[in-house]
Amino acid sequence: MAHHREFYIDGAWVEPLDATPLDVIDPSDATVAATISLGSSADVDRAVAAARAAFASWSTT
Repeated sequence: MAHHREFYIDGAWVEPLDATPLDVIDPSDATVAATISLGSSADVDRAVAAARAAFASWSTT
């Protein structure tokens, strides 16, 4: 079973501010396929801020 607890934000794997786990269920056999972190609104804010900052330089290429 895979464990994906970090988020890829601003070019790096970072620990979520809220690491509440969520099991991802395989619908074919109802087993746990992976466990991921849910994250929080603060994690989303971090990702959005990084995306906005990257967009400025990316959009001119």
